[in-house]
Amino acid sequence: MGQLILLRHGETEWSTAGRHTGRTDIPLTARGESIAAELAPALARYQIRAVFTSPAKRAVRTAELAGLTDAKQDPDLWEWDYGGYEGRTTAEIRQERPGWYLWRDGVIPGDAAHPGETVEQVGTRTDAVLGRVRPLLADGDVALVAHGHVLRVLTARWLGLDPDCGRLFRLDTGTISTLGTEHDEPVITTWNVPPR
Repeated sequence: MGQLILLRHGETEWSTAGRHTGRTDIPLTARGESIAAELAPALARYQIRAVFTSPAKRAVRTAELAGLTDAKQDPDLWEWDYGGYEGRTTAEIRQERPGWYLWRDGVIPGDAAHPGETVEQVGTRTDAVLGRVRPLLADGDVALVAHGHVLRVLTARWLGLDPDCGRLFRLDTGTISTLGTEHDEPVITTWNVPPR
């Protein structure tokens, strides 16, 4: 059985500033592009059978720079829709909601482009992704290029945990993580590995 290879896209101006970036489609920084390209040698070690990316240009570009060709876009890999918190930092949100914590307290509705999502809705999307990619793992590795929170929820679901257990897995930009099995049980095989 192959491994599920997770790539969080390279840095953007908003990720560097700590701004919640769900559906806003912003590009990688020059540093983000450089780090994405540095992922290519590590990925060359795998027997990658299929690649799926979020439709966001930051994820698509990361896949291209990392040498992952023939990627298919999967709308279920979009980042968590942060609703009315889109583009805001945790510190800004806590000025209005002291002690706010995304994984516990969720988001507020936003405009038509950012209606917001619960962690359970993100979990439903990641379950759909896992349902599609699990059969492909019989023939090799599968790479998913997406975003921090959605990949954390996907990892929790891979492990059979509730979606909000994604809070346990910090995931930095421009990193590789792998999910696999041990004695036929799902495990994390590597986590949050930078290109160097």
